[in-house]
Amino acid sequence: MAAEGGGGAAAAEEAAAARRRRRPNLLVTGTPGTGKTTTSSLLADATALRHVNVGDVVRDKGLHDGWDDEFDCYIINEDLVCDELEEMMEEGGNIVDYHGCEFFPERWFDRVVVLQTDNSILHDRLASRGYMGSKLTNNIECEIFQVLLEEARASYPEDIVVALRSDSVEDISRNVAALSEWANNWRPDMSV
Repeated sequence: MAAEGGGGAAAAEEAAAARRRRRPNLLVTGTPGTGKTTTSSLLADATALRHVNVGDVVRDKGLHDGWDDEFDCYIINEDLVCDELEEMMEEGGNIVDYHGCEFFPERWFDRVVVLQTDNSILHDRLASRGYMGSKLTNNIECEIFQVLLEEARASYPEDIVVALRSDSVEDISRNVAALSEWANNWRPDMSV
């Protein structure tokens, strides 16, 4: 779960952890098909930050509780994922790529990016990946109702959450340029 209100001591501990990092941590989230992996890979190339695709980590390290046949995906074990990533996140310099955000600790991130895509474009992208039935419908509805943006706003400080359009190659290029500039100008005291 994201950090809960724990008074001054918890806030001071989180601020101290952020100051110890030499490089920022970013979360790139959004509905499947919004361009998270493409954006994260390009951003990693542009900034020398480490791209951490949570889906790959779950699969490769077995951090799941089985397979969900209805949605054709692993049922991730959030506690195992957080345990696996904790040390890496404390070091800093990571771009975490995942289609959810509420279970990651708030202290991990200096910027939370929610990619958003026009519904018709998203539909075409997901259909080309073989999404159909309830998996396709649920993901489109998630985008329509801005579920991930609301989840990010509920889980992290408002000033670190940013929504970016991701409809085209030009949008992705513009997003990577803006995020690269932010990452390259980031200083530990910016998180306090």
